[in-house]
Amino acid sequence: MFPNLSSEMEEKENKVTIFSVRSDVSEGERVSTKRFDNYMPDAVDYIRRCDNEKQAAEIIDYLEKRQEISRQHAQKLRKQLRTKGVRSFGSKKPDDYYSRAGIV
Repeated sequence: MFPNLSSEMEEKENKVTIFSVRSDVSEGERVSTKRFDNYMPDAVDYIRRCDNEKQAAEIIDYLEKRQEISRQHAQKLRKQLRTKGVRSFGSKKPDDYYSRAGIV
């Protein structure tokens, strides 16, 4: 079924380090989701959920109005949005991004 498996395992590339092994599934799930503990999304996180540049511009305006980002940061984000587009901030985060990562 896997004709290249032994040669792939002997190669130096494509190796994955395993840091720990857990026999209790619920404990493993709890520990693996800690990366989002106390995590607050930033402007780029919100922009990455947008479908188009208009939505992203609205997000930037909203965050600036609420003083969650500075005027200078908002200008920088607008310039990037205008010159490089909404996907320059990263791939689109799906609606269920955090639930699939085990956050909620």
